Amino acid sequence: MLSEPTVARVLKAALSRGGDFAEVYCEASTGTRILLEDGRLEDVVCGQDAGVGLRLVREGREVYGYSNDFSETALLEVARFLAGAANGAAGRQRFSFKKKRGAPMQRVLKKPARISLDEKVSYLERGNARARSVPDIRQVTVSLRDNEGDVLIANSEGLWAEDHRTYLTYSVHVVAERGDTVETGYEPVGGTLGYEILEGEQVEHVARVAADRARMLLRAPKARGGPMTVVLSSSAGGTMIHEAVGHGLEADLAQEELSVYADKLGERIASPLVTVIDDATLGGKRGSYRFDDEGVPGQRTVLVENGILKRFMESRITAGKDGARPTGNGRRESYEHLPIVRMSNTMIAPGSDDPGDIISSVHRGLLVTQMGGGQVNTVNGDFVFEVSEGFIIERGQIGHAVRGATLTGNGPKILMEIDRVGSDLGFGIGTCGKEGQGVPVADAQPTIRIPEIVVGGQH
Repeated sequence: MLSEPTVARVLKAALSRGGDFAEVYCEASTGTRILLEDGRLEDVVCGQDAGVGLRLVREGREVYGYSNDFSETALLEVARFLAGAANGAAGRQRFSFKKKRGAPMQRVLKKPARISLDEKVSYLERGNARARSVPDIRQVTVSLRDNEGDVLIANSEGLWAEDHRTYLTYSVHVVAERGDTVETGYEPVGGTLGYEILEGEQVEHVARVAADRARMLLRAPKARGGPMTVVLSSSAGGTMIHEAVGHGLEADLAQEELSVYADKLGERIASPLVTVIDDATLGGKRGSYRFDDEGVPGQRTVLVENGILKRFMESRITAGKDGARPTGNGRRESYEHLPIVRMSNTMIAPGSDDPGDIISSVHRGLLVTQMGGGQVNTVNGDFVFEVSEGFIIERGQIGHAVRGATLTGNGPKILMEIDRVGSDLGFGIGTCGKEGQGVPVADAQPTIRIPEIVVGGQH
């Protein structure tokens, strides 16, 4: 990492021709990526990456540069290049840093760097063997990614924040085939932890869930389409809240009038049963962090409270424009990227209804237990989502599985119509893409009931 005197001189150089704010983002990490496909190692990458990003802000406009050279000479060159964009009188030239570094949010018991490559490969081989033990499975792809490293964020306001971050994800994707019918199953696990995530029978569990899901769908009839009551189980994770609602609550999209929720602060945008929270402080979750990538502490931010829009997720830049405080949602993929507003762990908060009672309240409808991919228009809130795993509900009882279902609707309308919210909570994990950047996230929801939504399928 960089010394305080070097950082101070680099910030001074960046502000040498004016500017309101300058920042240094330093990152050094090691990681492994392994892909096992049909029993063969198709991709094994072990490497290191390190670099320094420099940001200069003047009157809300950002300029950015980065270097893989940690020498002061190289960084001063980048800083002076950025300073040329300011073209004014010198900004702040003296810096006194207040260091922030404490205990990690979650203790990592089995650090990736201490696990041999052979042992890492064995996790994939175990998953492959378990998935292939299920009848009708024709293809199996097992993926493992780990990363750990150090981050330093320092800026012209005197911030000095250091963090050590660890990530691990493991997933199994299978293809099942019977006659002319082909179906897939997928199951991931991961978080801001080490290989303790995969202890015990966890590898076999993930593989079995993926394989059983695909095989079950082989026997399932195609879903019948039309408007109906839909129950989203907590096991579906929070894909719906993340895509159909979460992005619309990011301040940069709201400021650009690209969110259906722009200019609706203080207004009712959801059912009184619905509270939406973004929380980066949850231990071990994939979207958790002590500091965001601008050095702002991770926070629990209530975005929607009992249906009322309370605030947006904010970065330093958007907060300045809104006259608000940053919420710790300024995130970036790496030192090569500017920070932008991103979710962390986003969820609908649990309610008071028993999940079983919610299901039994439905005369005929669809229970969604696993969501797939989809598309969302953040400007108007319209969405289409695939259902990876769903079951018919008849007379309050869970019936047979169906395949090929989709959910089509409008996020704001659905939020208003939710009429039952369960007391449970289930998480999903992923990598969220925005403006060409991907960051680790988690999303969650309790079991919820939507009185009517259009289900796509056979008619």
